[in-house]
Amino acid sequence: MKAVIMAGGFGTRIQPLTSSIPKPMIPLLNRPIMLHIVELLKKYEITDLVMLLYHQPAVIKNFFRDGTDFGVKITYVTPLQDMGTAGAVKCAEKFLDERFLVISGDLLTDFNLQKIIDSHEDNKALATITLTSVKDPLQFGVVITDKEKRITQFLEKPGWGEVISDTINTGIYVFEPEIFAHIPEEENYDFSQDLFPKLLEQQKPLFGYTAKGYWRDIGNTDSYREAHHDIFKGKVNVKIDEAKQDLVGKDLRLGSDVNLDEHITLEGTVVVGDNSQVFESAHIKDTVIGRNCTIEPGVRLNRCVIWDNVYVKKGAKLNDGVLCSNVRVGHGVVMEEGVIVADDTSIGEEAYIKRDVKIWPRKVIEAGATVTGNLIWGEKWKKSLFEGAMVKGLTNMELTPEFVAKLGCAYGTMLPKGSHIISGRDAYRSCRMLKRSFIGGLLSAGVNVRDLTMVPMPVLRYKLRSFGEVGGLYFRQAMDDPASTEIVFLDGDGLDFSSSMGKNVERIFFKENFRRAHHTEPGALAEIPQQVMDFYREGFLHAIGKAPLNKKQFKVVIDFNHSSASQLLPGILTQMGCEVISLNAYVDEERGVQAVADRQQSLAQLSKIVATLEANAGFWLDPGTEGVIVVDESGKVYEGAELLPLMVGLALRSGEKGLFAVPVSAPSAIERMVQERGSAVTRTKSADRAMIEATLSSEVVLAGTMDGRFAFPKFQAAFDGMFAIAKTIELVAKGGLSISKVAAEIPQRAFFQTRVACVWDMKGGIMRKMSEDSLDKEASFIDGIKVHFGEDWALVLPDQYLPYVHIVAEARDAKTAQKLLDEYKKKVEGWKRELQ
Repeated sequence: MKAVIMAGGFGTRIQPLTSSIPKPMIPLLNRPIMLHIVELLKKYEITDLVMLLYHQPAVIKNFFRDGTDFGVKITYVTPLQDMGTAGAVKCAEKFLDERFLVISGDLLTDFNLQKIIDSHEDNKALATITLTSVKDPLQFGVVITDKEKRITQFLEKPGWGEVISDTINTGIYVFEPEIFAHIPEEENYDFSQDLFPKLLEQQKPLFGYTAKGYWRDIGNTDSYREAHHDIFKGKVNVKIDEAKQDLVGKDLRLGSDVNLDEHITLEGTVVVGDNSQVFESAHIKDTVIGRNCTIEPGVRLNRCVIWDNVYVKKGAKLNDGVLCSNVRVGHGVVMEEGVIVADDTSIGEEAYIKRDVKIWPRKVIEAGATVTGNLIWGEKWKKSLFEGAMVKGLTNMELTPEFVAKLGCAYGTMLPKGSHIISGRDAYRSCRMLKRSFIGGLLSAGVNVRDLTMVPMPVLRYKLRSFGEVGGLYFRQAMDDPASTEIVFLDGDGLDFSSSMGKNVERIFFKENFRRAHHTEPGALAEIPQQVMDFYREGFLHAIGKAPLNKKQFKVVIDFNHSSASQLLPGILTQMGCEVISLNAYVDEERGVQAVADRQQSLAQLSKIVATLEANAGFWLDPGTEGVIVVDESGKVYEGAELLPLMVGLALRSGEKGLFAVPVSAPSAIERMVQERGSAVTRTKSADRAMIEATLSSEVVLAGTMDGRFAFPKFQAAFDGMFAIAKTIELVAKGGLSISKVAAEIPQRAFFQTRVACVWDMKGGIMRKMSEDSLDKEASFIDGIKVHFGEDWALVLPDQYLPYVHIVAEARDAKTAQKLLDEYKKKVEGWKRELQ
């Protein structure tokens, strides 16, 4: 049997380790990663190998040559361009006229390959994908199989709401040669994105085999370090060239011509390569030292990986880091955990390198310097910059002016030179500071900025619908954390950034591959707030039907929470024929979030004023101007799960017909109301962009969330609290019934929700358990897993950004709903204990 080793990737995620060598050639225990794969294949008598190369192919060819030295036969195939994974294998078709195995050259695994091949043969499969369970499935492709292990669904790099299993694609496949009939010639074609979905659609024999054992994708520097830790802990066995020494209680492996002083301390597993020397009083624990290295007296190495030709001078202290080839470390240098130092770098004496800093090749760090940020490689304060469409962090600590300026450079680099974006902010002072820093970065990349200064976010979104800007951004204080700022990124249509857009910005940010405009061509900055306000007001009034309000004046009370909406909305409502009583209507740089913290007190005050003044309605507008809470004429407050059915009921009562878009967690009373009125409901994921994308359909009349945000596509496909207030007034007047009477008509069902604390590592496992538990039940997988019991249901949904799993239950009565909620809460907590 033949095997294909995929070895053509650029290794961008693991930079700067791949600055001078291709990823499969990165040393693991002083041997290239790919050599461990070759040894694994040999173990199962697979010795006829095809290596698919692309990036730096000469390095791999010079090491392996024809394979004779390693007991294998190697054929090299080097496509002339990037063909994708399946397209690259297609280039080797003439060498693969029998069943063959495909494996990545940058994995560390001890899977039993024979069992995978046997499973493939037993199932008479055209293709078999090797699967395994991992703690964090988000970065991999999740694969769903039925009881016969036939593949039924692929989820390529899903969000937590989509995760229904922790079983992922390992990148190890077995194919019959007939597979080539399904791969087009000379076309960029991917296994996961193109081939497997095609086979699934055509109902070809596509199977999964869940392998037992160790598997790790060495995709980034953290994973590279952890792979060494796992080897030292005995989680996986690999071949080590250096000879094991006969020392009681020590695991010492030495190459040839190694010089070890007698007075050194060794702990755990220590590997020292050929021609290296370690001098007296050095302390070394769980460390790999390459060839031709010198470790001077007093050096402390803890869980380090040191490549070839490295010199570490006396007194240096290195903890859980990587030194690439030809690095020089001066006397007394201290490196904290996670430091990566690339090739040919010189670090001066007494330098201090902070945790997780990455230093790219050929850098000179002066003596005594304290390095707190990456050199050339971007500053990374957390795993991922984006949470959905936003970047969020502690103001002036995580989101510093210099960090935000770099983020602006990255965003500007992604955009066409000379293009325009639009920016805005809330009333908070820190948002003004950070926005100005961000704009500086944009201008440096040659992007023009039209700044709306302080403006409600829906106004900015509305302007993006018109021609002129390719994107937008909005700075606001986080309502759930006054110490944090949120930067919301918008595309050219005013929609939230897609995940691919966010990843593009991140990629540029971390590489620091910024476009720098010529000194004569920086972007221009212009302020145009009033024109945009007038444009928004005109469109707003055109979208609202004013006739019903002309017959009877409508009295409303609105708590503006000190937001800039107070400068715009009262005038619009007055033109509609409303009498407006405004609360907290003055803009205050400090008071907005304080009002949110005291929301219950504010709502109690609003309720009392509405009832006392005999107003038709009251509204609490959040400081971000996207969400609302409604108060009826009697003073009753409607928010959360109560408000969405109320808004749908008001729309139906006024004669609105069409499609209503609501999240999967919304009460089922909405379906009952809508169907009775000859309309329909579409259930969506809870993510903001998913909700808004649903409103792009011409049939949708209303989209609403479970936290009081509503979009009316006839005006704009975005959440707009100001328009939601005006539209509510219009619907009440048009329908001829008070808010309380419409609320009384809503079918009553018991609706309960809770959440269970859950660390990120367990989310995938819990959803796998939930998926297995739901096999024999009626279930839907739009967002999380929703199990139906007749008209009752329960939903288990992992939070996208917080360490929680949400549980929602609905039933005909409170007792049944509570029982359902308790049952699934108990299951989730039990699964947590099993996975610990």
